[in-house]
Amino acid sequence: QVQLVESGGGSVQPGGSLRLSCAASGRINRITAMSWYRQAPGKERELVATITGGSSSRNYADSVKGRFTISREYGKNLVYLQMNSLKPEDTAVYYCRIYVDKEYWGQGTQVTVSS
Repeated sequence: QVQLVESGGGSVQPGGSLRLSCAASGRINRITAMSWYRQAPGKERELVATITGGSSSRNYADSVKGRFTISREYGKNLVYLQMNSLKPEDTAVYYCRIYVDKEYWGQGTQVTVSS
């Protein structure tokens, strides 16, 4: 069994920053990909960023390019999402997802951007 625990969400004013963390534990042999998704009220869940292949490949949604950075720590099975220049439209519940033998999801952490 694999568990994911996210942290770092909260409320921030437009233009502010937050750093999300996701810690994976349990039966983990090799993580193929680590991703962050988000879901705003009334909208479908969308992919925000993915990191694969030993951190050599990173992909971002167009809406967050240049503002968000995904990174990982191999030895600790941690993945981060640094979010800068936050906008009200970034408000959502953010979910961590990893793929090992199958996909696993965290419980989500709320990010609210409001003045």
